[in-house]
Amino acid sequence: MIESTSVAPAPFGPAAHIAVERALAEFRSGRPVVIDSRSGSAAVLPIDGMTDERLAAFRQLCAPAQLHVVVTASRARALGLEANGPLGLALPEHATAAALFSLVADVCVKRPADTVSAGANAVAAIELAKLAQRLPSLLVADVTASAANVGTLMRVGADAVLQFRRTAIDSLAVAAEADVPLHDGVSARFVIFRDAIGGSSTAVIVGEPDNTKPVPLRLHSACLTGDVFGSRRCDCGDQLRLALARIEDLSGGVILYLAQEGRGIGLLNKLRAYALQDAGADTVQANERLGFAPDLRNYGIGAQILRDLGLSSIRVMTNNPRKLVGLEGYGLQIVERVPLVTDPNGENRGYLQVKRDKLGHLLAH
Repeated sequence: MIESTSVAPAPFGPAAHIAVERALAEFRSGRPVVIDSRSGSAAVLPIDGMTDERLAAFRQLCAPAQLHVVVTASRARALGLEANGPLGLALPEHATAAALFSLVADVCVKRPADTVSAGANAVAAIELAKLAQRLPSLLVADVTASAANVGTLMRVGADAVLQFRRTAIDSLAVAAEADVPLHDGVSARFVIFRDAIGGSSTAVIVGEPDNTKPVPLRLHSACLTGDVFGSRRCDCGDQLRLALARIEDLSGGVILYLAQEGRGIGLLNKLRAYALQDAGADTVQANERLGFAPDLRNYGIGAQILRDLGLSSIRVMTNNPRKLVGLEGYGLQIVERVPLVTDPNGENRGYLQVKRDKLGHLLAH
């Protein structure tokens, strides 16, 4: 039995951390929260999943405060606006939920006429939306801390939101484990780690790796479309199968399967990005037009899992040098990078070229 070494500082965790978890639940359910900081308070509601009824209710809840839309700098630039940080857009008086979603997600949108201040808590609001795997675009109303109308909403501190990804690593714990025999008689043990963000990452221990020597490792971000269904839009499934075959040949190693679909934006938003790619964007541009960075993955959770498994020296199977930097920052010794070059096809050749040219992947082809 593998024991997790991550221990919560209190039976149910720190109060600020719990508040963020509850705020995430509210966002995922399509309800607003209030974000508090020394600079003020803001009621915020994700545009992703919003209905006309909830838009009307939010207007009434926040009255007489004026609502505005907050988008990231990358989405602002997609709208033809200059921005170096979150940008506020004036909310049209008769805006509908569908029109607002088009404003923050579609390719061809009329450039907004009026910009306003994004507000002091815009960065925290965007981070909360990303943590909830919603589009990082929100309706915001600056309110007073004691406003009666918003008194029933869940409240969360801006600082707690911004620190949550780092503190969530401490919540990692083994949730389940079992032997799972693979094809051709290969033995494997699946160990499921659960974290406070709501993801479940899996360590697949193949064969009998020797932890006293550098352990072959594939750090693989989940890709339902490629790994399970064999999508030809990416090379994820091909890399996973190649890594497994190589680890089998080496008599043991680990595949760390991280819950970071779509380079960290989630499956739903990845499919939205695919739709933008079908309209002419490349894989990086599509993420940016939805308001995301090109790659949101964080390898801190992966590093913690590796330490919990007792690994310290590893041979990493990857074409992405950023993974090496992410792991080395957590004290793991990387003795070798092992390329995982697969054959391109007609559907993913352009995707691979963008990964090479814009994301720095080391792809000879």
